[in-house]
Amino acid sequence: MTLLGPRTNGGPAGRGTPAREAAAPTLPAMPDSPPAGPAAWARDLMMGLRFAAGGGREGWIRTALTAVGVGLGVAVLFLGASVPSLLDSWHGREKARENLGQAQEPRAADTTLLYAHADTRYHHQNIRGRLVRPDGTHPPKPPGIAGLPRPGTMLVSPALKELLDSSGGKALRDRLPYRVVGTIGDEGLQGPAELTYLAGSSALTERSGAYRIDHFGLEFVQRPMRAPAVVLVIMTCVALLTPVMVFIGTSVRFGNERREQRLAALRLVGSDIRTTRRIAAGETLLGSLAGLVLGAGFFLGGRQLASVVTLWDINVFPSDIVPDPLLAVLIAVLVPAAAVLVTLFAQRGVTAEPLGVVRHRPPVRRRLWWRPLVPLAGAVLLATVSRDVGRVDTPLNTIRLATGATLLLLGVTALLPWLVDAVVRRLRGGPVPWQLATRRLQLNSGAATRAVAGITVAVAGAIAVHMTFTGMQAGFAESYARNGRPVVEMTGGTDGWPQIRRALAQLRGTEGVRTAGGTIESSVSAAGDRGRFMEGSDHRMADSVFATVGDCAELARIAEVGTCRDGDVFITSNLENRPFVKPGARLNLDPPEGVGPVRPPQLWTLPATARVVHAKADDDGLPTHGILITPSAVDTGRMHRPLMHLSVRYDPATPDAVEHIRTTAARIDPTLGVTALAENRHDGQYDSLRTGLFIGAVVTLLLIGAGLVISTVEQLYEHRRLLSALDAFGTRRTTLGWSVLWQTAIPVALGLLLAVGGGLALGTLLLLMIDSAVFVDWPVVAGMAGAGAAVILLVTVVSLPPLWRMMRPDGLRTE
Repeated sequence: MTLLGPRTNGGPAGRGTPAREAAAPTLPAMPDSPPAGPAAWARDLMMGLRFAAGGGREGWIRTALTAVGVGLGVAVLFLGASVPSLLDSWHGREKARENLGQAQEPRAADTTLLYAHADTRYHHQNIRGRLVRPDGTHPPKPPGIAGLPRPGTMLVSPALKELLDSSGGKALRDRLPYRVVGTIGDEGLQGPAELTYLAGSSALTERSGAYRIDHFGLEFVQRPMRAPAVVLVIMTCVALLTPVMVFIGTSVRFGNERREQRLAALRLVGSDIRTTRRIAAGETLLGSLAGLVLGAGFFLGGRQLASVVTLWDINVFPSDIVPDPLLAVLIAVLVPAAAVLVTLFAQRGVTAEPLGVVRHRPPVRRRLWWRPLVPLAGAVLLATVSRDVGRVDTPLNTIRLATGATLLLLGVTALLPWLVDAVVRRLRGGPVPWQLATRRLQLNSGAATRAVAGITVAVAGAIAVHMTFTGMQAGFAESYARNGRPVVEMTGGTDGWPQIRRALAQLRGTEGVRTAGGTIESSVSAAGDRGRFMEGSDHRMADSVFATVGDCAELARIAEVGTCRDGDVFITSNLENRPFVKPGARLNLDPPEGVGPVRPPQLWTLPATARVVHAKADDDGLPTHGILITPSAVDTGRMHRPLMHLSVRYDPATPDAVEHIRTTAARIDPTLGVTALAENRHDGQYDSLRTGLFIGAVVTLLLIGAGLVISTVEQLYEHRRLLSALDAFGTRRTTLGWSVLWQTAIPVALGLLLAVGGGLALGTLLLLMIDSAVFVDWPVVAGMAGAGAAVILLVTVVSLPPLWRMMRPDGLRTE
């Protein structure tokens, strides 16, 4: 059989050039009247599948590389499709085990219990605590437990039990003086790493902050996220998924040049150009279908690591990570379809001729005019969203924000081919390796820019999101630097001033404490004020003012009281809008508060000797206002649920001073809310997200670098005869090695330049959108540039062995 003969569609029989005899398998003959329409597509795609499956070792290697690349991208897409079900499961378990109080609190009965929050923190870890005291023998039970713990005992999560049993949990064991009698099941946990406990307490009372419930299970309308959080979530998705889509598009073109040789052979036996393009799409289809299977496997294997990952205190079970069925079907359909479309689009740029060569169409000079319009459209969309930043959590604004960010990122990649061509076209002279590299890029820079496009998108997106993180984190850091004094504030219910005195004595004896003070706060209203109905409700709310109970030292910190002794009462001078507050007035210590039944009034007369004093500004610069009372002047037991406020100043140089204070607070009352002003818990949350995103971007760069390696090795293989000729003429291996380095470095360097500019522009727009100052995370920018340099070195080092194998004179041998 001769490879030169008449063709069915495509010109003369031959060009007068002898053909080589190849050891390739016999190609199937094309029918004289090929089918048209869907039948032709099906036939050609199936033929492409056969070529991909039966192409020998090299064919299987190309298919495997495509499958791995597509599989990694599909795994990330499946993970993104699992976010809705993940959040539903996470929030669902929290709702099922919680009750924040009922509008109409039930009366004590056999089926009720007192319930209180007893959360704490231990070495920057949040610990969720709940206390219960049943009213009868059939109280409600939260999910995950068989029975409520008895007084003095507790049920703990497996992670908390492990912490308590460890050597580092001694201080925490002192803080939780309950005996562990069991563990909480998975139904009662938000995640396997959650630290939580449920303890029984006989000392629990309503005045200590507990409330009565008759069931578990919480129904509430989730509040929409604030604009900065929405921007962060959307941008993180865009920054991670856009490079994945680019990477999938690059992966399906692995082996493209070898594929074009086979298409030339098919043209020789009678296939027309449309047929060869459909066959090429069929070859890619096998790799993408195998990639779907591999992606599902990568996803199922990777989700098993979910239990060891915690971001922003969110930790989930592997079973929670289930792709949304509709999104999973879309991924399964769109990924192979995209692979076919990308292949067909790639074939438009080449013409497969019957003589076993691929002759590129005359090079078209890339035009600039339309390329800046893509990022400009994205910037305009983002600018329009910024006007509605207060209502950014709407479907329309979410789509606008995601579309604008995606267009700006993809617009950077649209500029890359033009920039590479414009730069390399002007490069002249230089050392021999430099000239070899620039000449190769001048002839064809398409393959290099396609691979580098993924790097550009990944770096630009990572820089933009890191800028947003850094800007928000810097805002928190500035706030904590301004307010982050070495002070611990505690708030909770109280049964009267004696408890305050006991609490202050314990706090002042705690290691590291310098000073401690405390007050009781409640609301008072005019006697006879039954309150007005709240809008849209049948509850009444009285016109009230704050009353603060404290000793003279504490009151002197609040206002300029002058001389003071126990029994004195003071009125701040800024109560012009509360005319009922005046010496001798009759006041109600238990005013209607808007929920529950109206209680009998607790009348108290404001002493005629009460003096008007000037209030001092608080830590936020606002003046304190209200009635200031020394302890013996009022019976705090008549107040309805008064609040105890304790403030402790400590020595920052004392090791674990805050932990010692928290332990003392738990002994005073485990339901006390404790806040350390100098503890910026946002730092750890943002650091974990920034670290995770940086790792994800670096992994994406390495994956794209692997694709660049494959593309480079393919080009070397296509030019192996030229390399053999250069070797025969005495060209040194180091010369060609340096040429490979420069051939990779030039597009990557230009891509990183665009990525840094595009990332800084996008990050600036996002920070201005959320009214934050512009901060640039220069270490991250340098780290991304370093990762790009590492990709260049990786491609060069991995390409050298095949380069040296091809630089042999026997590569010129032919038959």
